Amino acid sequence: MSSGTREDGTREDGTREDGTREPGTREDGTRDDVYDAGLRMRKAVLGAEHVERSLEEVSDFARPVQELVTEYCWGAVWTRPGIDKRTRSMINLAMLTALNRGHELAVHVRGALTNGVTEEEIQEVLLQTAVYVGVPASLESFRVAERVINEVNGDG
Repeated sequence: MSSGTREDGTREDGTREDGTREPGTREDGTRDDVYDAGLRMRKAVLGAEHVERSLEEVSDFARPVQELVTEYCWGAVWTRPGIDKRTRSMINLAMLTALNRGHELAVHVRGALTNGVTEEEIQEVLLQTAVYVGVPASLESFRVAERVINEVNGDG
């Protein structure tokens, strides 16, 4: 190990030999508390296994967006005190339905269940979206949510 290199192979400034920066590390090598808080929140809502797999399997190309999501979405927004995780989850279900983002919706249906949102509340959120963003988007979200709920309940 050369001088200025940590045991994990990163330099003292938090960069790797290829010049990329370790997630959550500032240019001066110190840790970013917002990133760390985001990582904890992301794992609490989506499950540590899912998050660790996402971060381990990410390509070098997509790594920056995963780091941005962890710091900005999960660290700067999800950790704010103004509304609880249940409410944030329900808002996300509605927004992801409006955006027709089935993969992310499935991830957030799991998170909503983890955050204590009931199946009935998920139904109501998705019904509400039918009126404001369209029936086709809502129908697709019902299909996605039902599949995830069945998987979580061991029925699928």
